[in-house]
Amino acid sequence: MSISDGFSTLVAQLQKSTSGKSLPPVDNWDPDYCGEMDLVIKRDGSWHYQGSPIGRQRLVKLFSTVLKKEGEQYFLVTPVEKLGIKVEDAPFLVVRMKTIDTEQGVLIEFEDNCDNKILLIKGNPLWVEVDPISGEPSPYINIRKNLNALIHRNVFYELVELAKEQVLNGRKHLGVISAGEFFSLGTLND
Repeated sequence: MSISDGFSTLVAQLQKSTSGKSLPPVDNWDPDYCGEMDLVIKRDGSWHYQGSPIGRQRLVKLFSTVLKKEGEQYFLVTPVEKLGIKVEDAPFLVVRMKTIDTEQGVLIEFEDNCDNKILLIKGNPLWVEVDPISGEPSPYINIRKNLNALIHRNVFYELVELAKEQVLNGRKHLGVISAGEFFSLGTLND
């Protein structure tokens, strides 16, 4: 069976294994490696199969439920096959955020391009990496296990609007508080 034949087979297997809202137990699946699939997740969150964008968002969401990362490699897995794919940066892109006022304080909730909702809590930390050449910040949040989402620039600007200064380890940081935790967006120069 060729990899492109495997694409339609994979879709059929996924539809069988992803009934309901809960995620399939991909960490429990250890099928045989079947080769590389010509699938790339771009930095902008778009998914491309054989060089063309996948236009059906339902298909992207379906594939995202069986995404697995081992070491630095990404795979789509089902109980019976494992296909390698390429990811340019992070496999998900945060496209929205909202704040939720609770009795314990503010809670920040993000939503990514695959409709995952992620609470900014200690278990799903936010961090910012700065490009050493351009100085451009790239903010990320953990989605599940070792899968991360890049936070879209517009959402990052919303976070900056909410940010407060706080001193950590003798340095001023700009950051947000969610679920009682401070998450740094970066250090401030005095």
